[in-house]
Amino acid sequence: MIEFLNALVALTNFVIIPATAYGAQLALGALGVTLIYGILRFSNFAHGDTMAFGTMATILFTWLFQSVGISFGALPTALLALPFGIAVTALLVLGTDRVVYQFYRKQKAAPVILVIVSMGVMFVMNGLVRFIIGPEEERFADGARFIIKARDFKEMTGLSEGLALRSTQAITIVTAVIVVAALFWFLNRTRTGKSMRAFSDNEDLALLSGINPERVVMITWVIVAALATIAGTLYGLDKSFKPFTYFHLLLPIFASAIVGGLGNPLGAIAGGFVVAYSEVTITYAWKKVLTYLMPDALDPSGLVQLLSTDYKFAVSFMILVIVLLFKPTGLFKGKSV
Repeated sequence: MIEFLNALVALTNFVIIPATAYGAQLALGALGVTLIYGILRFSNFAHGDTMAFGTMATILFTWLFQSVGISFGALPTALLALPFGIAVTALLVLGTDRVVYQFYRKQKAAPVILVIVSMGVMFVMNGLVRFIIGPEEERFADGARFIIKARDFKEMTGLSEGLALRSTQAITIVTAVIVVAALFWFLNRTRTGKSMRAFSDNEDLALLSGINPERVVMITWVIVAALATIAGTLYGLDKSFKPFTYFHLLLPIFASAIVGGLGNPLGAIAGGFVVAYSEVTITYAWKKVLTYLMPDALDPSGLVQLLSTDYKFAVSFMILVIVLLFKPTGLFKGKSV
C-alpha cells in the first residue's frame, strides 16, 4: 500500500499537477485563437507573439511596481500589473486591426490572405518584443514560491516521495477557472456576447438584425488581448519568459484549438488539456512510478520514456496531423479547417 501511495504521489507531482497547469495555459491561449477564427474568420498566426507582447508589458509594469515598493504580499506582483498589461496589449491589437486587418476585411479578402498577413504581423511583434525587452530569459515571479513543499509533505505523511505544489501552478489553475467562467457568462448572458455569437453564426443575418460589426470586432480583439496576456503571463510565471518560447507555443495552442474544434470555445478548453496531458505523459520518464509499482525483479533499467522532453512539441504536431486526417472538425465539431 505504501508503495502504491508513493507511486500516486510521484504521478501527481510530475504528471498531473504540471499537465493541469500547462493545460490551463494552453486552453486560455487556444480560446483566443478560436474566438478570432469563429468571429473574424481567419487563423491568427500572430497570437503567440501577442501573448509574448502582453507578458512583456506585464513584466515592465511589474518591475515598475517593484521599483517603487509596491508588492502583492505572498502573491506575485505580476497579478497587480496584469490589468495594465492587458490594457497595453488591447491598444496594440486594436491599432494593428485598424492599420492592417481592417483593410483586408473591407475588401472581403480570402481567409488565406489574412493568414499570410497575420504571419507578417507575427514577425513584426516578435521583433518589437525582442527590441524592447531583449531576447534573454526573464524570471519575474516573487512572493511565496511553494504552497506545499516536498520536505514538509514527507514529514507530514511519512512517505518517501514528496509532493510539491508551486504557488504559480495554483494561481494558473484558479485564474483559468475564473477567466473561463467569466468568458462563458459574457458570451451566453450579456447582450454584447449574444451579438458576438450571432455574428459568428451568420454574419449577414446579424447585420440585418442591427448588430454593429465594427463593435463586435473591437470587443473580440479586446477579449483576445486579455486572454493572450493572461495566458502568457501565467506561462511566464510558471516557467520563465523568453520571446521565442511564445513563438514555439503557437503549435500546441493551434493543436489545442483544432483538436477541440476550431471555432468552439468549449473545444478549445478540452483540446488544451488533451495536448498538455499528451505532451507530459509521453515525455515523462516513468521509471520512478514503475519502480514503486512493480516487483524488484522487474524494476526497469532504463528511463521508460517514449520521447525526450526536447521533442515535446513533436507530440503536438503528431496530434494535430492525426486530428486533421481523421476528424478535421475536432472533438466538439468546430468549423472544418
